Amino acid sequence: MCNASTIGFFDWHRPASHRPKIALSHRHRHFSSQMVFLLSHLPLAACSLEDHAFIAQAMPRLTGSSAIQCQTSTTSQKSKKWKTNLKRSTEDVTWGSISFSLVLGGCGSAVLAAAFPDVGIGFLGVALAFGLTVLSMAYAIGHISGCHLNPAVSIGLLAGGRFPAKDLLPYIIAQVIGGIAAGGVLFVIASGKAGFDVAAGFAANGYGIHSPGGYSMMAALVCEMVMTLMFLMIILGSTDRRASQGFAPIAIGLGLTLIHLISIPVTNTSVNPARSTAVAVFVGDWATSQLWLFWVEPIAGAVIAGLIYRSLFAEEGT
Repeated sequence: MCNASTIGFFDWHRPASHRPKIALSHRHRHFSSQMVFLLSHLPLAACSLEDHAFIAQAMPRLTGSSAIQCQTSTTSQKSKKWKTNLKRSTEDVTWGSISFSLVLGGCGSAVLAAAFPDVGIGFLGVALAFGLTVLSMAYAIGHISGCHLNPAVSIGLLAGGRFPAKDLLPYIIAQVIGGIAAGGVLFVIASGKAGFDVAAGFAANGYGIHSPGGYSMMAALVCEMVMTLMFLMIILGSTDRRASQGFAPIAIGLGLTLIHLISIPVTNTSVNPARSTAVAVFVGDWATSQLWLFWVEPIAGAVIAGLIYRSLFAEEGT
């Protein structure tokens, strides 16, 4: 043990194990303040890792407190909290924007272009519109939020062990809000045409007399559950880390296109509670009274798919 006054300039260049330890006395307090100034103005970029460690040891002893470390820690914590909040806000926007794009792209094509005289895109065009919207958005912002396009997908991924429960509610809220916002935009556009009647359907999902093909409630129940199960199996399989990387959006987008080609005549295809809610709130009446089916069945199918994939196909230890 030595006094602070015995530390020479060249002691900084000794190995850490051979450097003198600092023990301050009352009479060296003035010297210690000078040492604090020296330590705080050292060209740290020129110091070795051992120098950094020695300085970190010396500073609290010279100052008699850890105020500098506390201040640095507080600043770091504030910066980390700000970055976390910014990330959360960014994810909230992306969650909503995915549902917004899906409703505007898919339902928009059904309302505005499907039955356009002579050149309407028909069922095939609507199916492609939904699939292409998901494909493009998955590539655009999938790296930010995972491109969870609907509540059933989020719940299915939770059941499959791919998604944290704490994020589920914010995802669903953002998805529904984004979908309704797109429904509002679509309503404003569609109502600009003379003779527009929202009660005629507005791409809402339904069964019985509100099914495009007149299919029963039982047919709708089975269709929505099985189609969503199929959709989640595609998502879980294509995003598995053992799968070929970079192709998941293509598989998911084409899978959704196929699902629409199968089920548009039955229910107008939901497999997405947020998509169904987005247009049902504007149609009201029968659309809202039948909306329960397009929440219950897609979620049921998604949960079944998640459990199946987790139990049969997941890697060991996951």
